[in-house]
Amino acid sequence: MTRIGPLSDLRVLDLSTVLAGPGCARYLGDFGADVIKIERRGIGDTSRNLGWRDPEDDETFFFKNANRNKRFIELDLREADDVERVLKLVDHSQVLVENMRPGKLEALGLGPDVLLARNPTLVIVRVTAFGQTGPYRDRPGFATLAEAMSGFAAINGPADGPPTLPPIALTDEATALAGAFAAMVAVHSGVGQVVDVNLVESINQLMGPLPSLWAKTGQMQPRLGSGLPYSVPRGAYETSDDRWIAVSTSADSVAARVMNMIGLGDDERFATVDTRMIHREEVEERMVAWTAERTLEEALDAFEKADAAAAPIYNMKDLFDDPHAQARGMFIEAEGHPMAGPIARLSATPGQVRHPGRARGHDQDEVVKEFGL
Repeated sequence: MTRIGPLSDLRVLDLSTVLAGPGCARYLGDFGADVIKIERRGIGDTSRNLGWRDPEDDETFFFKNANRNKRFIELDLREADDVERVLKLVDHSQVLVENMRPGKLEALGLGPDVLLARNPTLVIVRVTAFGQTGPYRDRPGFATLAEAMSGFAAINGPADGPPTLPPIALTDEATALAGAFAAMVAVHSGVGQVVDVNLVESINQLMGPLPSLWAKTGQMQPRLGSGLPYSVPRGAYETSDDRWIAVSTSADSVAARVMNMIGLGDDERFATVDTRMIHREEVEERMVAWTAERTLEEALDAFEKADAAAAPIYNMKDLFDDPHAQARGMFIEAEGHPMAGPIARLSATPGQVRHPGRARGHDQDEVVKEFGL
């Protein structure tokens, strides 16, 4: 078959389910890789039954998004003949993605030793909750556990409220990106190897300097709702027309302009980051009062004139209607199915969404014939 894109010479076997593993393979597929998704015969990926369904074909949006640009076959890896079919596909592949519990792939007769003996340059991406080693390696796990254990939930939520988990599949998406990046590094190395990527360490990467802060000073970032301990004002503020505006003053020059705009520019207590931190409550009270006196449009206009950073807080309808999102082509349609486009824009070799996730076994006959299975 003819493929286009910078990864058109890459074949990926996707044995994974739900979101993080399939997402990893999806990112490679967006840039031309031939991704063959192997689902359990008669059952399929469990994300086919996760969340909202498309009224046109009853497939879930999760599945169609995470499995776009793939070919679909069904096998049963409990059967020796189907294991041998996977090995034949391994002969013609550069990457294999799986997210079984550690040891499960080996139990099926498809462990890294077997796979690398068959194809010495194969890159095996293994996605788990806790990694292939360590005392927690055998525990079952979902993104929620990673968000709890990584320190992420502990700093989310209002100061006087409970730790808060993200309302999206944040860790799955972060792990998918980490897996795709690591897979390409491994492929570029030219050395067949195992890529051990897990949910806890992937989300922990998003914590930035917080591990260093604790290890060096014993300090931990507190829960502040939408606030940050090193930037004020920063947060979500309600306007007089019952809308919300998000404000950030992480740069000192921007903060100075915002202080002038809200009437605190002449007060030395608010002149520096350190002094604003000391008087956080007063700054926040003034910011709340300032926005409450203005409509969203008026507040945004004032921020723009002050050359300061603010944005309306959108729901998904607002984002779809936004002229910048439309001009950028942020959302695309593949076979009539709307979704977000490829994550990065490459000027010479852009990604492409050819089709969303399809029915179980959609490409069975084609793949069987192509590889003599």
